[in-house]
Amino acid sequence: MALSSTLRFAGRHGRMRPGRSADGQGGPMAITNFDQLLDEARRVGPKRIAIAGGDEHEVLLAAQEATTLGIAHCILVGNLEKMHQVAREHGISLYGMSMLDEPDSQKTIRRVLSLAREGEADVIMKGNVSTSALLHWVLNREIGLRTGRLLSHVGVFEVPGYDRFIFITDGGVNISPTVDQKLEIIQNALDVAHRLGIPEPKVALIAATELLSPHIPASLDALALAKMAEQGWIEGAVVDGPLALDTAVSPEAAAIAKARGPVAGHADILVVPDVDTGNMVAKVITFFVRGRMAGVVMGAKVPLVISSRADLHEVKLVSMALGVVLAANQGVRARSG
Repeated sequence: MALSSTLRFAGRHGRMRPGRSADGQGGPMAITNFDQLLDEARRVGPKRIAIAGGDEHEVLLAAQEATTLGIAHCILVGNLEKMHQVAREHGISLYGMSMLDEPDSQKTIRRVLSLAREGEADVIMKGNVSTSALLHWVLNREIGLRTGRLLSHVGVFEVPGYDRFIFITDGGVNISPTVDQKLEIIQNALDVAHRLGIPEPKVALIAATELLSPHIPASLDALALAKMAEQGWIEGAVVDGPLALDTAVSPEAAAIAKARGPVAGHADILVVPDVDTGNMVAKVITFFVRGRMAGVVMGAKVPLVISSRADLHEVKLVSMALGVVLAANQGVRARSG
């Protein structure tokens, strides 16, 4: 049996935008799809997005569209000659963008971080550089963007047949997180959901089954986290677990499983056991059911837009929009670290 907790949220992230009613009673509306997200990004933008390694055509296409839509002022950092070459080959306009020449990829990353550290960039975006190298420098104690918070990836999914976003975390950074790390992963996801106008997201702690088993560590972690939520460790959320994936998102599956908690069948945020699970669920959604995804890494001083190598510019664009909306009212509650 899953433990659950309902904890109130005071609404620190500003007004909500059109979408479904966040409280189900005709209250302010949440952002529920990418069209609304782009509208919100236009409303609060443009924000300055520093792109590490701009010499990749899908990145440049996304930057061009973000510039045209007025959601971002893009600062391209990288090999200037290659950036111009890629733009010419693909008919991409660089009008309205700033460009900084830095042929070395490691120096490119450090220069981008310095822009954010000095208040000259609101969002960092990964272009044609290594993800591991970027995160390594972000966590550097001397020149990075540490806040004392754990870095974690939050995927925001527009899934066919659902009237709301589904959030999945962490499918990109933490390989096999501990209970304490999962607590911070949940908080990072809540920062995103709150900013998108969901005052009290339903958080499902995912395991293979709702039954507790010493042979399924994720079920024990879920029980511990649900109890911590009950004791006030997690604010602004309804937390329940362990829940199987189908039980978390399908009212029919929840009814069959006799899962009667407040999250079962209606989850907004899926907290997965490990990075393998999160990564595979994300790819199933995008490749098999043709869902759309935006992604951001939270926990640093600014949002980090880190897309997959295979992502087309449409995915990168909505991820940029997500970063812009988050930067407009930064959900990260920095502490010394």
